[in-house]
Amino acid sequence: MLSGCGLDISGDEDTATQSSVTAEPTVQIAGAAVKGVIQQGLVVANRLIADKDGIYAPQRQAAKPVLTADDGSYEWQLRGKAEGWALVELTADGGTRMICDVVPQCDQAGGAAVAFGQSMPLDSHFSLRGAGDLRMETVNLTPLTHLAVTLAERSGDGLSPVAISNAYTTVETWFGLPAGALRLTPPDLTNLDEMTGVSADAIQVAIANAAFLALVNDNAQWDSISDVLADVSSQVSANGQISVMGDGTNVALADLVSAAALQSSELQNAVDSSVISQRLAVVEHRNVQRFKTIADVNEESDTDVAGSGNTTDISTDTSTDTSTDTSTGSTDEQVAGTTEPDTTTDTTTDETVADTGTDTETSEPVTETTPEETAPANTALLSWTAPLTRENGESLAMGEIAGFEVVYGTSAENLDQSLAIGDASVDELLVDELTEGTWYFAIRTLDTDGNRSRLSEVVYKQI
Repeated sequence: MLSGCGLDISGDEDTATQSSVTAEPTVQIAGAAVKGVIQQGLVVANRLIADKDGIYAPQRQAAKPVLTADDGSYEWQLRGKAEGWALVELTADGGTRMICDVVPQCDQAGGAAVAFGQSMPLDSHFSLRGAGDLRMETVNLTPLTHLAVTLAERSGDGLSPVAISNAYTTVETWFGLPAGALRLTPPDLTNLDEMTGVSADAIQVAIANAAFLALVNDNAQWDSISDVLADVSSQVSANGQISVMGDGTNVALADLVSAAALQSSELQNAVDSSVISQRLAVVEHRNVQRFKTIADVNEESDTDVAGSGNTTDISTDTSTDTSTDTSTGSTDEQVAGTTEPDTTTDTTTDETVADTGTDTETSEPVTETTPEETAPANTALLSWTAPLTRENGESLAMGEIAGFEVVYGTSAENLDQSLAIGDASVDELLVDELTEGTWYFAIRTLDTDGNRSRLSEVVYKQI
């Protein structure tokens, strides 16, 4: 039996027996270790206590160690009140397993690839940390929380509540996550079809964490997720930041966000639920937007993501992809203002796409020149504008648009690939992993009544 900060720790049976006598409350301290799901990982929690100089450090064990369950969760039962902050750490041993949450597989140095959804071993160097207020009753352990703790340790007052809270916010900013996202329990990406109630925010967190493992694939520089995490952690520890675009040696923030965007796209093909597919499309759009912001760094200055949480956000679009700007409206589309795309111009074509059979308004085409190529060469960035009216002149509310479908292929007459976007607010899509040659793209609109427009005018990009 262990004691921490005046709180006696006991097993479930002891707690139940004593509660029946004293009616003393118990508090469940819980969380999850997800990168993907980590099974049989050893989790230890230590109280964060300030010394006489006000410097916070882990000084007292809050509860006896526990092992994570098959779903990655862990929990303690603390008798009495749960007060104060704690540092929680997971370590791996020979019995610890992790579920591969990277599509289509997880590569292993010196071993066979592990298929998506299957378990794989973790090396003994692997660890994850998280921290939080025990009164919140949840402390999740992921690569992102690990970076946040590493950043907080740079604070002048150690792992204080303020330093931890600020560090969590900063890491959320780095990865374009909504405020408070690191407190969300990431879902199991291999079981999304059974989790239709999960939010896009939680999925985005899970995919951001999966990106650390995705970087191991086809990259001889990284043998394991431990290598990737150690590299990023060392950058944060030394500089309080992550390199934006990288130096060819270290992991860059752009690498991680790009990997997250790709996984968002790949997962859409791995799920059956249309609801989950739509949320994945939203997450993909967010990651594409974040990548664009990162790519908009002034290359003449060595700009990094700062530990303060501020990011470089330049409004100029510097991507070099073919951009299709489409207004959506009805089954009889009209096309306006097409400009020829090339490798130095981000071309915006304002097209009308359909949903019921009436004339739609179109806006003027916009062409943005790009001084340098910053997005991956094998991608095409498509953008469009939702319509305000249907072809018959009736107004078209955003709430009446269910989403869009982008179709593409290597022939304008045979657009045999497609990507569904189940969110009317999405107006941009990065199509990646394009092979050499000319690729052709078009888009159609879907309304909430199930009507589909015919395809827009086709635009193209040479890869």
